[in-house]
Order: sequence, then structure tokens, then C-alpha cells
Amino acid sequence: MKLSCESRYLKHYLIELDVVYYNHPLIRMKVSELLSCSFSETEIIKVAFEYVRDDIAHSFDIQSSRVTCKASEVLYFKEGICYAKANLLAAILRSKGIPTGFCYQRLTKGDTPDTGYCIHALNAAYLKTLQRWIRLDARGNKEGVNAQFSIDEEKLAFPTRQEYGEIDYPIIYTKPNANTITALRQNSDCRMLHHNLPDKL
Repeated sequence: MKLSCESRYLKHYLIELDVVYYNHPLIRMKVSELLSCSFSETEIIKVAFEYVRDDIAHSFDIQSSRVTCKASEVLYFKEGICYAKANLLAAILRSKGIPTGFCYQRLTKGDTPDTGYCIHALNAAYLKTLQRWIRLDARGNKEGVNAQFSIDEEKLAFPTRQEYGEIDYPIIYTKPNANTITALRQNSDCRMLHHNLPDKL
């Protein structure tokens, strides 16, 4: 799929936000721990992605009631849903000067359209050495979900099924979608959040 950028300026994909505050002491400490100064750009992205994918639990998967939103919260509690995990990956990569954006899919909640729809979040990172964007889905792998780092062929968590009304949005946004952040902030129990996810951008 051909991706398109919300902004033509890479600097807009490096800005700090309330939910992507990468100068937070916890973020800085984790970045220092994870990422060596000798790492290449590709290695930085791969290590950061695999850390958020594998070491930060998806709250639904562990049946947690906790709702996290800010990157520092996600890191502190080591859990979050896809919206929150995307905030953390963006914070880590932006802290290393790697332009990172937010991408979205509209997916069925279950296997069929009658289960309803929800918006799913992932990231895109810009590799200056290749002069192109790659998408990364740090949702967290489980049975039937196998997202991987790849600079050649996308290996996302979920393929979209157009016949089911699912949508793979091509735009790389500079900020998290407002509806996704509102959902996190207006729900205090993650078990209820599952029923209150936005179904459109």
C-alpha cells in the first residue's frame, strides 16, 4: 500500500506531546538502557519495536483493568492497549531523532462484522538511510497474531479484509488520533474500554 504523510515536514514527526513526552526521566532511562550509541538507525528501530511489542503487555491479553495513556505510564506499568503502546514506541524513537508517526486500521472486533468495529493503532518510522517509511505494529503477538520488524515486506498484526468493511488507512499522522486518546482518558477500567473503542477516525 502506498502511504501518504499528513505533513511533508519530517520535523513534525519528532515533536513532543503530552502523551509522547520523551524527555520524561523514565523514557530517557529506558532509551539509555535499550539503545547503544553504536546502533545503526535500523537497529534502533528494530530493538525499540521488539521491546514495546514483547516486553509491554497488551492490557486486553492479560485481562488487566488498568488503563494507560502517556508513554511514561505505559513504560512504568509495562502494559497498555495498542493506542498506548503506539505512544510509547513513538516516544522512544522520537527521542533518538527518528521521525515516527501514527497509523490506523478499522477492524472487526471479532472474526465477523456482526461483532462490531474498532480503530486499531500502529506506528510508522522514517528510515533516512532508505528515504522511506515503514510501518510497525507493536500491539503484541499471540496466537494468530505475528507482527515482525521488516524493511522489505510489511508484517503487521492484522491483515485488513475489505469484504468485511475493514480499512487500512494510508495516512501517517503526526499526532495520535483524538478519538483514541479520548477513549483512554474517559475510561478508568480497561475491561469497559473494550466496549468503548472508537470505530472511526
